[in-house]
Amino acid sequence: MELAFTKMHGLGNDFVIVDAISQPVTLSRQQIRQIADRRRGVGCDQLLLVEKPEQPDVEFRYRIFNADGGEVEQCGNGARCFAHFVRAKGLTRSTRIPVQTKAGRLELMVREDGQITVDMGVPRLEPADIPFQAAARALRYALAVDNETVEIAAISVGNPHAVIQVPDVNAAPVERLGPAIESHPRFPNHVNVGFMEVIDRGRIRLRVFERGAGETLACGSGACAAVVAGRIQGLLDETVTVSLRGGDLVVSWNGEHQPVWMTGPATFVFEGKIAL
Repeated sequence: MELAFTKMHGLGNDFVIVDAISQPVTLSRQQIRQIADRRRGVGCDQLLLVEKPEQPDVEFRYRIFNADGGEVEQCGNGARCFAHFVRAKGLTRSTRIPVQTKAGRLELMVREDGQITVDMGVPRLEPADIPFQAAARALRYALAVDNETVEIAAISVGNPHAVIQVPDVNAAPVERLGPAIESHPRFPNHVNVGFMEVIDRGRIRLRVFERGAGETLACGSGACAAVVAGRIQGLLDETVTVSLRGGDLVVSWNGEHQPVWMTGPATFVFEGKIAL
């Protein structure tokens, strides 16, 4: 099978996007891993599939697969690239694009300046909804990991996140604690792990160890989760600039029962075909 694809990135978080509307596409987990391989394939953090919708109130089905081939619920940087892709390819002329995801319905908005805003939905804070094993909801949870105890916030923004506040994000133990927390038994579906340094009430620095992908240059859902964590702990204002290694995102959250809004860029890299 020869598969046409487009390579894109959102602040360095990179994706292979496959149009499964204009070409027949059936991919196995091993084939996704082959495409994502940075030495033997195209190379990416996630593979995104553009499919016809299964619901009447959306334009597309948006599917996300990590580099390890597993399908996941949400990817904010990928959502921005998805919106840019479907407009550039003439699959839609809409500037407000409702899409179906494994996590539910999202709305993607293309702005006049080329930036894309994503309605990431209402964050889930109850442990059972994340899912996370805890007796009751709390602002922070003590988590025993790697022979120490760390305090985390646990949040779902369509996918599960653990957020740790650190004094210096550059010195944060991402390589050591990231994989240990990602696979911690209290997170039955595994978890994305964010290391957040609060600069002031309107700005944070963030590194994210993504579930199934490792540390990436940027993580849109991780940025949203970090802002929610900071807001519920009284550390941040409603609108926050999140500085990731790949660049900045702007995240706004008006409080509980309200959706999180994320704004940032999406960039084309190249197009090609791969034989599978």
